[in-house]
Amino acid sequence: MYINWLIAILWLSGLYAQTNLEKGLAAYNRRSEGSIEDRAQPAAINEAIKYYQLALDEPGVEIDAAIGLLKAYYFKGKYVSRKEDEQKAVFDKAKNLALTYIDRYPEKPGFHYWYLTNLGSWAEVYGILTAAREGVADQMKNHAMQIIALDPKYEDGGGYLMLGAVHFKSPYIPFILSWPDNEEAVKWLQKAFKTGEATPVQKVYLSQALYKEKQKSKAIAILQEVTNMTPSLVDPVSDWEQIKKARALLQKYQ
Repeated sequence: MYINWLIAILWLSGLYAQTNLEKGLAAYNRRSEGSIEDRAQPAAINEAIKYYQLALDEPGVEIDAAIGLLKAYYFKGKYVSRKEDEQKAVFDKAKNLALTYIDRYPEKPGFHYWYLTNLGSWAEVYGILTAAREGVADQMKNHAMQIIALDPKYEDGGGYLMLGAVHFKSPYIPFILSWPDNEEAVKWLQKAFKTGEATPVQKVYLSQALYKEKQKSKAIAILQEVTNMTPSLVDPVSDWEQIKKARALLQKYQ
């Protein structure tokens, strides 16, 4: 009787054992534990990265594991890493991984989107000159347009957000970078705003583009909405980042 009971327990434990992908996702979902506003602790996200890396080599889950790993790299580089060298190392890994999977699965919008998300932060830590040499602005534009073509609703209009953001952030340079246009930024950011759920980062970008177009009252109203929000339970760390940005912009605009 005891042996039968033990066999049943072992069988059930094997049946319900988590895969590496499931372990990675579970750790990623704990990424905000112990965080203080927009600064997170390393334990959970490092665990997520470990299991996502293991899952990359397992049949049938490669795509989900790679997307999860790109998300985890972004979170670590953006909200956990304190030193510039560490941030560079994390975003280098993310950038190279995303390009590898874009080559393998060009039809998957997630690889284009998370490539751009990491690439934007990569450009911030490496600086304007390095970003210009790498052609980051053109890459952002081209991959954003691919996201829109593949799935305009991905990540609540993530392709529209990326396209609007690069129009807003990139300088107009005659004969070199002649396409950036703030009116285009407003158009695409408004499109993102109306696609799916309007996210805090969409609102902050839109407010800045509107302010640049002399639409001060609209910009301030959006920023006030962000500053008054309660950080979500799902992603409080990134919400806090946008709340802080909105507060700083309000001080500047008012």
